[in-house]
Amino acid sequence: MLSKERLIQTFIEMVKVDSPSWEEKPMADWMLDYLKKRGIEATIDNAGAAYGGNSGNIVAHIPGEPGSMPICFACHMDQISPCHGVKPVIDGDIIRSDGTTTLGADDKSGIASILEALEDVLESGVKHRDIYLLFTVSEETGMLGSKNFDESRLPCKDLLVIDAVANTGVIAYKAPALEAIKVTFHGRKAHAGLEPEKGINAITVAAHAISNMRLSRLDETTTANIGRIEGGDATNVVTDEVTFTAEIRAHSMERLQAEVEYMEKCCKDACAQYGGSVDFEHSLSYPNFSLDLDEPIVKMTMAAMEKVGVTPQPMVIGGGSDANIVAAKGYRSVILSCGMFNVHTVDEYLDTNELWKATQINRILMGLED
Repeated sequence: MLSKERLIQTFIEMVKVDSPSWEEKPMADWMLDYLKKRGIEATIDNAGAAYGGNSGNIVAHIPGEPGSMPICFACHMDQISPCHGVKPVIDGDIIRSDGTTTLGADDKSGIASILEALEDVLESGVKHRDIYLLFTVSEETGMLGSKNFDESRLPCKDLLVIDAVANTGVIAYKAPALEAIKVTFHGRKAHAGLEPEKGINAITVAAHAISNMRLSRLDETTTANIGRIEGGDATNVVTDEVTFTAEIRAHSMERLQAEVEYMEKCCKDACAQYGGSVDFEHSLSYPNFSLDLDEPIVKMTMAAMEKVGVTPQPMVIGGGSDANIVAAKGYRSVILSCGMFNVHTVDEYLDTNELWKATQINRILMGLED
């Protein structure tokens, strides 16, 4: 039988394990030990070595009925800092941190829901699907674990990524691509009081460029944002260098490219007007992904939700996750919610009633007789 008490205990135990991005080894060790005690074969790769992390992605396989449609349940093991020494506080049906750290519901609540569903499958001996588990590293820092994941280790092509914020029921089936941008304007120094006309103020050039850019929400599926700008020194010096970092997100790769080109044009036009030069660097952080609602994995998930009284909420989202990366590797992915809120802040909390519903849904999806 599923146990809500055991579910919560597992979650509490996990959040007490420190696992900041790039330093997930304690969490990976905990996970490997957990699986080994239950006789589950698991392997870990060396993904962290590619970017300086100390751990890798875990893949586990629980063989099921021959011919059954396999499903992979996926989550990430890292969490946003500050996350050392998490002290979970239980307040009725809500679990939160003590306010000094993040909680780690993102994404350990997803892991807990998967493990509890698996406990029931193993204990009951019920017929079940071929079940795969994928636990990644450094998702929060650019999905580095999944980017360095060898897809030959995971033959199952249908993934449920338990990593969405909201009450249970969200089925994210579309997410945008993200282009990361770094722009550096080069002007010319001069004394601001004695001979400012000899200088080219890079701040002025950057301000003009930014004032002409298309920023914030551009349409329902396209956004652009400047997140950081820095440069300059004393007020008596004409600033000769300014750098800003930005991002553009779009569900259409053509629109994404068009917006990158327009932002670059704004920068070059500003230099043409005021002088100076610009270095415009950009790279694709992750691709978009889109899944048809008629795909079996989507229909199965909707049916499982309805069975436990949860209304499915197919959704187009604006964030990225491991689902974006693995979709580009040939996997069919949807992202599901499990009751986490205010993630990436010290006000993060988990609604255990919603987590319980997510666990019941996962349990149904694992089995063949439900």
